[in-house]
Amino acid sequence: MSSYRIVDRLTLDSAAERNALIAGLFAKPATIPPKYFYDELGCALFCAICELPEYYPTRTEVAIFSEHRDEIADAVGKGRQLVDLGAGDCCKAASWLPYFQPARYLAVDIARAPINKALSALAPEFPEIEMLGVVTDFARKLDIGAELAPLPATFFYPGSSIGNFSPDEALSFLRQIRGHCTMPGSGLLIGVDAKKDRIRLEAAYDDAVGVTAAFNRNVLAHVNRVVGADFRPAEFIHRGLYNEEAGRIEMHLEARSAQRVTIDGRARTFEAGERIHTENSYKYSPGDFEALLRKAGFASIRLWQDRDRQFNVFYAQ
Repeated sequence: MSSYRIVDRLTLDSAAERNALIAGLFAKPATIPPKYFYDELGCALFCAICELPEYYPTRTEVAIFSEHRDEIADAVGKGRQLVDLGAGDCCKAASWLPYFQPARYLAVDIARAPINKALSALAPEFPEIEMLGVVTDFARKLDIGAELAPLPATFFYPGSSIGNFSPDEALSFLRQIRGHCTMPGSGLLIGVDAKKDRIRLEAAYDDAVGVTAAFNRNVLAHVNRVVGADFRPAEFIHRGLYNEEAGRIEMHLEARSAQRVTIDGRARTFEAGERIHTENSYKYSPGDFEALLRKAGFASIRLWQDRDRQFNVFYAQ
């Protein structure tokens, strides 16, 4: 009978997390960490974003995977352990399981429920693969060493989520991954969004239907529950703007008018036009990201792109 197990390594200090969120809300400019996007509704809205015509990253990465699947599978090899970072519903990694044929599959995510649900479906379909869920906040620390077997490891980080880290944070994270690649044959398969024109980028983060706006505003509803605030999400305008100098998309929520908000029993006024910074998404040229990989300690690097060079897929060892 097929089975799987879940290991919970999430050691968050709830009080400290809450206090950090409150401090960010009272700061000027105010900030909200992007992890607060992903309550149940936020997860559903993000899935909807990935289906939008303006949001090219998901379908472009899928197209690259499809066109170069055999080459990528040959580069990665078979029989390794596949470490799926930010696994969520595990659907992206699941499409690779028949090709990589890993001995083990580790679904790593901060949220237990999605990986538990996904593994319960995958385990009977792939009974020959040992399956393990690891619940941890790897944005803080990639705490998975105890769960790795003495086998080559393929780290899988699709979707250009690396863009949510600043370049310095991304380098630190890549170094952590490289530090776990101790067995010969280990490597990292990662999707990275490319720099491109402002119109294309801003459309991807501010779609015509308004799904991304709903996703961004929903963070305020989540914050209301977490810290006992009374934000009115409809009174904030979604802004998705490309900061060309920094090479990143920035998401903000802008007060339509002066807003007096109670946060943890204290009042905070947001003036008309004042913004709350909710997310960055850094974009990289192929050369810039390859340099980052090399600085992190990876020496052998392969690159696949779509024909329009909108998106990059790297395999680094």
